[in-house]
Amino acid sequence: MDYYTPGQMAERFDLTLDTLRYYEKAGLLRQVDRAPSGHRRYRADDAELLHLIRCLRDTDMPIARLREFAELVRAGDHTIPERVEVLQSHQRRLDEHIAELRVRQAAIQHKIEYYFGVLAGGGVDVAPASDDHTSRPVEEAL
Repeated sequence: MDYYTPGQMAERFDLTLDTLRYYEKAGLLRQVDRAPSGHRRYRADDAELLHLIRCLRDTDMPIARLREFAELVRAGDHTIPERVEVLQSHQRRLDEHIAELRVRQAAIQHKIEYYFGVLAGGGVDVAPASDDHTSRPVEEAL
């Protein structure tokens, strides 16, 4: 069986050792094995679960929901329908968030295009800055 050190796991998933320990204490990972020397070591299935936890956390799944999901994983295959429900619920929230971000992205793109239009037309009014005596454009209302 292959084992990974905490350092290897932290590096592989771009985590600090403190975050890795926090995930353990928060119940996101099962009780970690110990080497005969007493050092913590992780199995391949720990790495698989940590990969998914990292993905879910990076997409803003709350720790409490992650803990619920991890408990379902540890409970066995009979919980697969519940796990699917947790993931589908998260997917719906993520889809909504992405849609909101796309609307905001479009607004930012519109503003960039507006500024390029102003610059191309030479329509930038310059007023002195009050703090450093340099010039800055006078912007339209946001």
